[in-house]
Amino acid sequence: MRTETTLPEPDVSTAVLDQRSAAKLDALYERLTSERKVSIGYPCNQQFDYAPLYRFMEFAVNNLGDPFSGSNFRMNTHDFEREVIMTFARLTGIRGEDCWGYVTNGGTEGNMYGLYLARELYPDGIVYFSEDTHYSVSKILRLQHTRNIMIRSDHTGEMDYRDLEESIRIHRDVPPIVFANVGTTMTGAIDRLDRIREVLERQCTPNAYIHVDAAFSGMILPFVDDPPPWHFGAGADSISISGHKMIGSPLPCGVAMVRKTHMERISRSVEYVGALDTTISGSRNAITPLMLWYALRLHGDDGFRELVGESLRKAAYVEKALKEIGVGAWRNPDSVIVVFPRPAASILDKWILASSGDISHLIALPGVSWDTLDEFIDDMQRETGTAA
Repeated sequence: MRTETTLPEPDVSTAVLDQRSAAKLDALYERLTSERKVSIGYPCNQQFDYAPLYRFMEFAVNNLGDPFSGSNFRMNTHDFEREVIMTFARLTGIRGEDCWGYVTNGGTEGNMYGLYLARELYPDGIVYFSEDTHYSVSKILRLQHTRNIMIRSDHTGEMDYRDLEESIRIHRDVPPIVFANVGTTMTGAIDRLDRIREVLERQCTPNAYIHVDAAFSGMILPFVDDPPPWHFGAGADSISISGHKMIGSPLPCGVAMVRKTHMERISRSVEYVGALDTTISGSRNAITPLMLWYALRLHGDDGFRELVGESLRKAAYVEKALKEIGVGAWRNPDSVIVVFPRPAASILDKWILASSGDISHLIALPGVSWDTLDEFIDDMQRETGTAA
């Protein structure tokens, strides 16, 4: 007969780290606090407060499977996730009943999902993407073994539509899958969907797919006057938008938005979890949907319109100020990204800027204060030796 020994439960409430480990955490906190003050080159809004959600960290929650189909694992936030998707449906020009989506772990997953659907619809299709497209897209295409052609960009970062048309013309027998950027990484350029649709119509390509990478600008364009054509209403088949960028979140996240009919082509049931397998990952973060839900309702459309407006005013201010001290700054329309020639090493040592080749940029996010921008401009002025 087997005897069992019952071990006492560990008292985690009284467990503490050793002094050295605690000091290491304190040092990390101090470093991140310091770096946040000079982090102006990457699209991560640092201005948020999710303290009311901290209580949910005591649960092992998991948004397994399709947020719209339910799951046997009921420790989830699917109901909040659905509300998030319906809010984004409204912002991206599609009726709720025609849309499907889920909360991802970031823009790359959203882009992968859109390209995955496109390939399932058109297995022999060719993906066309501009040279200013995010680096992750080439990786996705290699992973999926999808044929692709890189298209030239103009000096602003926008797709060269003549090159796109010529490339599609050469391969007219193959369905085109166009990867459009709505806010390129370095310059914030927007590939216009009306121009892309015109190309497809002229080349008589009814079997075509357009995926939109709106990682950053997808939460800017809904709140500006007269934005360029960019979403489902302009012909998109799928859209990826990040949550940790313009909205702000301590955890990388985003949404993948697609036309519901496309998703239904790849859906399959998994019995043991009682869910539809329609997402890229199986287990999914259940806290980030709560954060997005909270932020979307805390600010509302009016709040985001105010945040976007202030960010655009900050960007215009920095652009003008840099020009006045002799720095060749510029930016694309409806963009909070200010581009300028790559500065001296002393500037790059102090400020966290994004640089590529001979250009750098800063991003006028809501969490970047006017005082921080003035300090950066003063540093640039001292470096250029321009008198005030």
